[in-house]
Amino acid sequence: MAPTKAPDSSRRSDRSRRAIHDAALALVTEVGYRRTTIEGIAARAGVGKQTIYRWWPSKAAVLMDAFLDLAGRAAEDAGAGPGDTGEPAPGIPDTGDLAADLKLVLRATVDELNDPALEAPTRALTAEGIVDAKLGAEFVHKLLDPQLALYVTRLRAAQEAGDVRADVDPRIALELLIGPLMHRWLLRTLPLTHAYADEIVDYAVGGLAPRA
Repeated sequence: MAPTKAPDSSRRSDRSRRAIHDAALALVTEVGYRRTTIEGIAARAGVGKQTIYRWWPSKAAVLMDAFLDLAGRAAEDAGAGPGDTGEPAPGIPDTGDLAADLKLVLRATVDELNDPALEAPTRALTAEGIVDAKLGAEFVHKLLDPQLALYVTRLRAAQEAGDVRADVDPRIALELLIGPLMHRWLLRTLPLTHAYADEIVDYAVGGLAPRA
């Protein structure tokens, strides 16, 4: 008889983690963060509660990990195209037209915020991060800061090209772009559209441009 091959424990762990991630994201989307429980995630993923607690201390930690994984997969999909290697796009494009580059990125952000698969977990983590300082810090460090750093890099390049005043702080300037977008998304008072993103860029770039 041929020897029986031992099960690949690492592959089984990867499948379990992905099942738990998918279950957590699905439940938050379907029933909301407050009604999502470790028991519910375990049942949906087809694993025991002890498996989840072996890897994560709380449902907030599960959701954070799941969302980071989802965001990573979304970035890979966005970066992939005909002939691409599947790697994420390397930052904000620099075509020499600052407004056009920023509009491209803000429009993509609008699409992500309006995507039902991303909206519910993003809102859940944003809300929970306000009351859970540790989770909030992790959310900023792992997810927001790397994205904001791309804006800083592009704005500094625009400064070097003379398109943005030398006295502008890029870290504050990027808030002129992101702040209004997130404010409208959080309050849900008005629709979040590409046209709105374009207007934000026009107003912000006009204020950042060198003065005559």
